[in-house]
Amino acid sequence: MRAHCLLPARRPLAVLALLLPAMLVQAQPKAPPSTFGQVVGNAVLCLDQIDNKSFYSYLLTAFGPAYKHEGGAYWFRTEAVLWGAPVTDVIVSDDTSPLVFMGVVADSTPEKLEPAIRAVSGMRFDKLDYSAHPVRGSQPGSKIVYFRTKAKVYCAKYKPLPPLHTR
Repeated sequence: MRAHCLLPARRPLAVLALLLPAMLVQAQPKAPPSTFGQVVGNAVLCLDQIDNKSFYSYLLTAFGPAYKHEGGAYWFRTEAVLWGAPVTDVIVSDDTSPLVFMGVVADSTPEKLEPAIRAVSGMRFDKLDYSAHPVRGSQPGSKIVYFRTKAKVYCAKYKPLPPLHTR
């Protein structure tokens, strides 16, 4: 009789034990597609147009669902490498902001990442302020900033106007 009374209490634990491996697989970063460097790298350096719906679809297909949605962006976890630096996160804007943006969080500092980007792409970044952690900006408009102890590289632009016939 006692074992029967405990059975319902064990059922949620059994379900959790079955679901936990699936939850852990979803939380793990996925390897990037072969086009990652060109597609995402060019976008965050402002060398390509930013269409957040297209990039969201690309990232969803490449990495599965975003692991979080905050700050006006969808966050995707990855094990990619850009400019020789590991990329831990890729972010793409949602539609709550007047800006469309695409960014990556690199496991590096802005001081180390900026020369690496210049070596690969030839793009120069200038310090835009004189703070302890200055924002670095490129001619096309991309920025390198601190994100905690890491570097975030992003491109942000105002949303284009819709076609005339839809306004």
